[in-house]
Amino acid sequence: MRFFTSVHLILLAYIVVALAFWELRLQEQSGHIYAQEVITLKSQVDSTRFPYEYHQHMVALKTNLDKRTIQYVAEGSTFLIVIIIGAVIVYGSFRRSIVLSRQQNNFMLSVTHELKSPIAAIKLNLQTLEKHKLDESKKMQLVDRSVKEANRLNDLCNNILFASQIDSRQYKATRELFSLSEMAEDTVAEYAARYPQRFEEDISTGCYVSGDKVMLQIMLSNLLENAIKYTPADKPVTIALRKDGYTATLRVVDLGAGIPDGEKKKIFNKFYRVGNEESRKAKGTGLGLYLVHKVVKQHKGQIVVKDNEPSGAIFEITLPLEAAKA
Repeated sequence: MRFFTSVHLILLAYIVVALAFWELRLQEQSGHIYAQEVITLKSQVDSTRFPYEYHQHMVALKTNLDKRTIQYVAEGSTFLIVIIIGAVIVYGSFRRSIVLSRQQNNFMLSVTHELKSPIAAIKLNLQTLEKHKLDESKKMQLVDRSVKEANRLNDLCNNILFASQIDSRQYKATRELFSLSEMAEDTVAEYAARYPQRFEEDISTGCYVSGDKVMLQIMLSNLLENAIKYTPADKPVTIALRKDGYTATLRVVDLGAGIPDGEKKKIFNKFYRVGNEESRKAKGTGLGLYLVHKVVKQHKGQIVVKDNEPSGAIFEITLPLEAAKA
């Protein structure tokens, strides 16, 4: 990146210097033309006998000189502006491609880890069941763990597929009236089964919204998964759903390390994750919050990230409410 920046600046400086050089040469040439025209005029018109005519010709020559000067300066300035704009566009495009390349590399590293971990766990559980004679409770425990890991794989595949469909505009959203309260309760119950004693809920009944159930389900799942991922195992995650006038307010509160102010907007970018993939403790793909943001915007809602006290983050989403059908 530094090499490209240095070469980029050197080339730009060379073009500017070359342009300035040719501008001076053109002005110099224009001056020679003017001097030659004056000499020719003096040989053709006697300034003492025809002073008025001579003066008129001199004014015309000076006007032509000024026009050439303005033309050269205007053309040179236009060319310089075009060169600078082009250089800025190329440099910005290169920087974006470098950032995207790094994010995609991090994505591949994280996806590889996210895929290998549950696969390895399921394989180990199955090998244990195959090689050892276990009592029924041990067998059920291993089966339960395998199911949880399979659910993780399923969530990851859903995120990747959904992100691809959203970006390529292949996903066809549907709209139906349903209870967001029931969806939230069911989602929390599902995650509570995966992560026992990790959730506290305060969900109001009767919150009906009109939208795509699949998209909103993915939104809820990613919010809870994100909160669990960054919250210490001995601390709870709180999910609250309230009616607030004509909107439903959903809050997912964690007690993790929190999100710096400078990162609060960036975390919704595709593939964006704070830190380096090799050194980051919490794993992920950088797709979860990206999809959350997409879903919220699709449903004409808003999402904000606030600081929690004493630590952690609050994801607050507002969605327009709909009246329940009788």
